[in-house]
Amino acid sequence: MVSKTDLRIRFKQERKTIDLELVSDFLANELRKKDYYKNSKNILIFYPLKYEINVLKLLDDNKNFYLPKVCNDKMLVCPYHKSDRLTLSNLKIKEPCTDPINPVELDLVVVPALAVDKFNYRLGYGGGFYDRFLEEYKNLKSVCLIHSKFVVERLPIESFDRKVDFIITM
Repeated sequence: MVSKTDLRIRFKQERKTIDLELVSDFLANELRKKDYYKNSKNILIFYPLKYEINVLKLLDDNKNFYLPKVCNDKMLVCPYHKSDRLTLSNLKIKEPCTDPINPVELDLVVVPALAVDKFNYRLGYGGGFYDRFLEEYKNLKSVCLIHSKFVVERLPIESFDRKVDFIITM
């Protein structure tokens, strides 16, 4: 089986070839149709990196949104509104400047991924932040929004990898 490192390189290159705006709009609209989204009030999203699905359009919905902030090896959950100031972390990710909340207040986590497999495992960037977070807060619903080009039969899985509950593709 191909290594996670090799897959990360491959998928980072391949996602430069998709129409990101079209895909992001489609996936955000598909998420809005799901009952688990409709019934969620507090949602953790992510600030997109270059060539990553942009879920920021969801901020127009009547919900409370949060962004992750990394502190050591832990992922904190901080409120976020469109006009809030962001800072650039040492991981080169835009993070909120607001104070964190208790993650048990969340209803849904939108998880970034380079790829997913048919068993709902995802390939992230290798930091393990979302895996540790999903392990700690097992009752939270989680979803990945991803182009079907990045759905594979089976990803290499390690003991610490955590599945997401739902995958939405285009």
